[in-house]
Parts: sequence; structure tokens; C-alpha cells
Amino acid sequence: MRVVLLGPPGAGKGTQAEKLVKKYNFPHISTGDIFRAAIKNGTELGTKAKEYMDKGELVPDEVVVGIVRERLVQDDCGEGFLLDGFPRTVAQAEALDDALEAMGVNLPGVVNVDVQQDELLARLTGRRVCRGCSGTYHIKFNPPTVRNVCDKCGGELYQRADDTIETVKQRLDVYRNQTSPLIAYYDQKGLLLTVDGSREIEDVFKDIIMLLDK
Repeated sequence: MRVVLLGPPGAGKGTQAEKLVKKYNFPHISTGDIFRAAIKNGTELGTKAKEYMDKGELVPDEVVVGIVRERLVQDDCGEGFLLDGFPRTVAQAEALDDALEAMGVNLPGVVNVDVQQDELLARLTGRRVCRGCSGTYHIKFNPPTVRNVCDKCGGELYQRADDTIETVKQRLDVYRNQTSPLIAYYDQKGLLLTVDGSREIEDVFKDIIMLLDK
């Protein structure tokens, strides 16, 4: 089973990834993890990626794709994998197609966890973090017993800068701009499997499994 997982920030993609990895027993490959591993191991492509990252520049597609390709040919990916955070653009999707074709494998499905923006804003802007123990809460889904006070240590709860509505909207805009063409690309290839991510975690998971098992 080889799957690409798409979804905006706040869609619950990480939770679904954990459940899919447990069910299908394949490696969860996120670009962040493989970038860090390539840099730590001092690979040629990892070194190139670090040069761009240290300068605050975007890593070029050819480097990103190269690092992903290096990861996909490792032994633990022989029976399948879950790609999370890649591809981000149509150019990367086309490069992934070429890489998989060269490996002699196909991509049976691309799961798109879809959630409306209003719901995403509520999820992402509601997070609160304790200044004392770094415990996390949500004003709607996991509120503290006393408003703005940590249940564990009594510390003050605050909203992180990247959880403000302005920052969250910007993150969502970037995702939509990057991903809309990608969704259309996979839809045209007949690979797109869209699920409603606004429901309960288990309901979303059951839908994903049903679509993949088809």
C-alpha cells in the first residue's frame, strides 16, 4: 500500500497518519523527518538542502525530490509507505510519478482530508499553551477547568504567535494556493480520494480505510 496524504493545517492529518501506519504497518515519511535525517547523516543532498535552509531560502524541487527518492528506495518501503507533506506542488507530483515509475511501483491513491476554513480557524486559533509546563489545551475541544489556568501546574495559558487568526489565515492561504492545483492534478488522474475531515476521528478513519481498500 502506497499512499499520499493531503490536508490543510488543522485537518487532523497527523492523527490519521498515525492510525494508518498502525493499520498497514508501513513507514510514515514526512519531509521534515527525512530532511533532518539527510542533514544529520551528511548526505550530499542533505548538505545541499542545509545550505539553502541556513540562508532562509526554499530548497529547490530537484533537491527535495532527490531526498524523497533516496528515502523511498530504502528496504522498509518495499511493501509500501505513507507520504506526508510531499508533494506540495504539481512539479513535485510529476517528479514523484517519474520516481515511482523508475522503481516499478504505482500509486493507488491520494487521500485528501478536507475541512472547511471556518472549522480550521476554530481548531487552530483555539489552542492554548501553559507557560509553566508547556501543556496544551483547546478552548473548545479540551478546555482547562479554570479559564487560562493549567490543570497540571497552575501556570498561565497563552496563545502562541503562530496560532493567532492572522497567522493561521496566512498559513491556510499558502496551503490552498499550493495545493489546489495538486488536488486537481490527482483528480484528473483518478487517484484522489476525498474524505470529510470535520467529523469524529474514528469516522474519518473508517472512510479512509474504506476508500483505500477499494
